[in-house]
Amino acid sequence: MKLSQRVKEVPFSAIRKLTPLSDAAEKAGKKVYHLNIGAPDTKTPEEFLDAIRAIELQTIDYAPSKGIKELREATCGYYARRGKSYDPEKDIVITSGASEALRFAVETICDIGDNIVTTNPFYSNYQTMAKEIGIKMKTFDTIIDQGYRLPSKDVIQEAIDERSRAILISNPSNPTGAVYSHEEIQRIVDVALENDLFIIADEVYSEFIFDGAEFASFTGVEGIDDRLILMDSISKRFGACGARIGALICKNPEIMDGVVRLATSRLAVSTVDQIGAAALYDVSDAYFRNVNDEYNRRRHAIYEELTKLDGVKVTMPEGAFYVMPELPVKDTDDFAAWLLNDFEDEGETVMVAPAFGFYQNNDAGKTQVRLAYVINEKDIRRAIQILGKALVEYKKDHE
Repeated sequence: MKLSQRVKEVPFSAIRKLTPLSDAAEKAGKKVYHLNIGAPDTKTPEEFLDAIRAIELQTIDYAPSKGIKELREATCGYYARRGKSYDPEKDIVITSGASEALRFAVETICDIGDNIVTTNPFYSNYQTMAKEIGIKMKTFDTIIDQGYRLPSKDVIQEAIDERSRAILISNPSNPTGAVYSHEEIQRIVDVALENDLFIIADEVYSEFIFDGAEFASFTGVEGIDDRLILMDSISKRFGACGARIGALICKNPEIMDGVVRLATSRLAVSTVDQIGAAALYDVSDAYFRNVNDEYNRRRHAIYEELTKLDGVKVTMPEGAFYVMPELPVKDTDDFAAWLLNDFEDEGETVMVAPAFGFYQNNDAGKTQVRLAYVINEKDIRRAIQILGKALVEYKKDHE
């Protein structure tokens, strides 16, 4: 007996692959500061929990494959307040997180062997999805020295071939924290129109924009409703990652017909979590202001501490809650494992996500890490100070 070639090619998550080492470090008594994963520690709004406590159903039945009506309406209401009208009956399917939304989108528009074009670096699980369903990722580089901005149209165009079906953009960017301007978004739109490509917009971090910047959503661009597929999620917006509630939103009826077919094949998303999620859209604007203020403090803290470290190159993140610095080491995979296996400072160490797993055909990730500033400010400062001490110690024996 043998396993499929498909599963052999699926990479371990760049975010979670060092978890066994972290578990062993904690079992050995070390305190580990987790900067590797974007799991917010901000409090999930009480509206979610209150809605679940108030459930009086005698049987937890299957929800409709498209999602419960209340959640579809609440999600569409959210976008209406942002100036974009969607029909809750025709334009939305509730999914098991944004990850399932992406999978449904790609399975609907791609055949095996087709490809999706995206930035380099990209969210590492894009590659996992591609390997699972038999498509390829093609990339155009964004670089730290330019703040991970989108490149010119010509550079983006070079990544496109006859098997390209869509451009996938994370904005604000996971993993870099870049926030793309209206001009950059229009650049993607122009390339998509010129090459007859779909646009898959991963805008799950759209509530996390700093320095008074205006968010440039693909939903605000006229004339692309037939090719725009929007991925949505409550995970980061409301600090409810464990609820696993997302959505795919699109005005193209042929796409939505395909997505509904896929949704029926997996029956339904959790009824209980959908009930809680529908109530989240009742939270006040003050919730978002408070959460953003907290992340902004953390953003400044991690950036300030990183800039104090010799040999570290970093650009200030503009959105989401990630930063992707370059470290003065040759192999951050080895460094990240060493941090957990062999280093401690007063019984404490740090877990990071080596950046190589966020890249394709580019060695830049060998010297970079993705850090998530999702722990409190005091712990962020301590974690980066530990990182600095570790870099000094590591270079003595490894460089």
